[in-house]
Amino acid sequence: MKLWILGSGTLRPHRDHGSPGFWLEVGEERILLDCGPGTLQTVERLGLPWQKVTQIVVSHFHTDHVADLGPFLFALKHGVAPPRVQALRILGPRGISAHLDALAGAFGDFILEPGFPLEVTEMRPGEVWSPPGWAFRLRGRATPHTESSLAFRFESEEGALGYTGDTGPDDGLGFFFEGCDVLVAECSNPDGSQAPNHLTPGALAAIAEVAKPRLLVSVHAYPPLDPLAVPDLVRGAGYLGRVLAGRDGVSVTWDQRGLAVRDPGA
Repeated sequence: MKLWILGSGTLRPHRDHGSPGFWLEVGEERILLDCGPGTLQTVERLGLPWQKVTQIVVSHFHTDHVADLGPFLFALKHGVAPPRVQALRILGPRGISAHLDALAGAFGDFILEPGFPLEVTEMRPGEVWSPPGWAFRLRGRATPHTESSLAFRFESEEGALGYTGDTGPDDGLGFFFEGCDVLVAECSNPDGSQAPNHLTPGALAAIAEVAKPRLLVSVHAYPPLDPLAVPDLVRGAGYLGRVLAGRDGVSVTWDQRGLAVRDPGA
């Protein structure tokens, strides 16, 4: 499996930490996981084959996680030559169909009729999605962030990826992510300023201590929390595993034999 961080921050502009977005490759599958503003340009800048995306997976509908969904569909309709014929599946929580309908009302019919088959799936918490021929299984779990927000777990023969999306503290998340090779987790606020719908380093350490990933990647830090300080804060809260501060452009490759991180900005 190979993961690229397209956006490791929030909606607040930052040179190294754009709005949330990730690119995952599993076998021949090319998966866009969340697509905040600027995601489409970052995919192109990194030289990733956005034209061949096979699935778009959305964790929830806040602007910093979905603002480039419309532009992505526009680019796939009008920016690909010869025209795309491959089906695209969009998966998300309850409300993804209504969200696409609203985008179509605002931007045009290309959202729902992009010129190639568009398959939309609303995932229920606890559901396992693995159609015949896919190289991975996708599991969703409700999170305490919005009424329908989901965390995701991608599983394949090569390994497993966990993604919290946005979430507040939840004792069950550690067990949901248990055994994941890589866990990409939000850490929005400093300890002492807890919010019910976001994590702090201490809350993230508690989840990671149960999940025990080979690599924990922290993302989505709001000021005054310094995103580069999160790994030390998580370790200071008692988690002794490997922690990496996510940064745009970082890639992680792993299988059963090993795990490697590439950070072009380091």
